[in-house]
Amino acid sequence: MTVALMWEARAVAGRGEDLLAWVRAQELSGAPLRRETLRAPQDRVLVITWWDAAYDAELPELPEPDGELVTRAVHRWRFEAVS
Repeated sequence: MTVALMWEARAVAGRGEDLLAWVRAQELSGAPLRRETLRAPQDRVLVITWWDAAYDAELPELPEPDGELVTRAVHRWRFEAVS
């Protein structure tokens, strides 16, 4: 089964590049099948990782950034691939 983890944060105004650099520097304790980093207006950064695992498997996730870098807690979602 393929599981996708989504991690999304919104940077403090004007700190989008700092948040993007922080995300890119984060290493996971395991290697996902795929990892994509995206950005959007309002200094938002989204990371999606794909894993060959059960839906409820314990998987490495990106941590919370420093509170001075983001405007709110990170949003996290988990999805499973369907055929």
